Amino acid sequence: MNDKLKKLTNNINNVLKDEFNKVDNICMSNSLKVINAFRKYKVSEVHLHGTTGYGYNDVGREVIENIYKTVLDSEDALVRTQFISGSHALTVCLFALLRPGDTLLSITGLPYDTLHEVIGIKDNDSSLKSFNIKYEQIDLINNDFDYNKIEEKIKSEKIKVIEIQRSRGYSNRESIDIDKLDKVIKFIKNINKDIIIMVDNCYCEFVEDKTPTSIGADIMVGSLIKNLGGGIASNGAYIAGKSKLIDLCAERLTLPGEGREVGPSFDSNKLILQGLYFAPSVVASSMKISILTSYLLEQLGYKVSPKYNDKHADIVCAIQFDDEDKLIKYVQGIQEFSAIDSHVLPLPYDMPGYDDKIIMASGSFTQGSSIEISCDAPIRKPYIAYQQGSLTYEYGYLAVINAINSIMEE
Repeated sequence: MNDKLKKLTNNINNVLKDEFNKVDNICMSNSLKVINAFRKYKVSEVHLHGTTGYGYNDVGREVIENIYKTVLDSEDALVRTQFISGSHALTVCLFALLRPGDTLLSITGLPYDTLHEVIGIKDNDSSLKSFNIKYEQIDLINNDFDYNKIEEKIKSEKIKVIEIQRSRGYSNRESIDIDKLDKVIKFIKNINKDIIIMVDNCYCEFVEDKTPTSIGADIMVGSLIKNLGGGIASNGAYIAGKSKLIDLCAERLTLPGEGREVGPSFDSNKLILQGLYFAPSVVASSMKISILTSYLLEQLGYKVSPKYNDKHADIVCAIQFDDEDKLIKYVQGIQEFSAIDSHVLPLPYDMPGYDDKIIMASGSFTQGSSIEISCDAPIRKPYIAYQQGSLTYEYGYLAVINAINSIMEE
């Protein structure tokens, strides 16, 4: 290990003790929510088994959705392996809520890259735009909402759905914490209570002890191969919120008239329940790795966001390298200390849904999982890597130290 890095890591747990204690307190609060939900719905072995075919009378699937709505403080929830990804769940939600002539408004600027063709920002004959659904956006100002423009837009136009993306995606803005979200939801509802507020909650679950729906959001979406799957759920996503909106989403995912009554769970019920059970602890490990990474790289002169002692809204740590070679080397260093494909050298490549070449370290048991230690980046200036996850603090520590050491040796 590089001598400077070795010196920085001496007694690191004591240096970060106060920040780690905050994470542990949130972990305990969220663990209590989960275990109380398991107890409330009397989870037993029968709920661990799945169904085939149409998936009628799936008692495990039913109890999972009851647990999710309770833990997330929502009226209802749809938790399905038929969702291919968080982006797919977002797509289902948007198509369920919007009709031709409606307007979708993003108030966190440009959404994540994989939604560009969904919305019609990038041309696609299957987009919302192709169904005559309009899209507008309002950018953030200094990492906060532009309240003046939001008010002006809501009062001057008929907006059906407002979309809020909490995590930063591949941008260099800050993620939206629960307090900022609470403030803007109240602001919007005071102007027009009928506007549907939809929150992209990916990467944010269990980072704080409140959820978007507990503070007034109408509906929210997330992936099971991120936070709430705990590294155990092998695929799927959730949509949680008001029952009438969840019903619309269920009928868009399956078919009108059958909705949530169909959709076999196969062998996934046990994995989903186990994943949620472990999720508070796994997210806590991810948060500690984010804090560790921010602290070490800031000490070494890199620009990081959030800083180690900032308030965190998600599990993502953004590291600005200002150098393409160092970015690539760092990502390769994470892959080198991953459990799966540690011998593989990641290189930038064209990836469906993205305009720039992407480099991705994801030596994960579940392909594309973001709660396991991973790091990815678009190859564009100022060369920012987005690191997230770690199932345990120890494995994350080893990967991060290796990645930092590799760019110091260069």
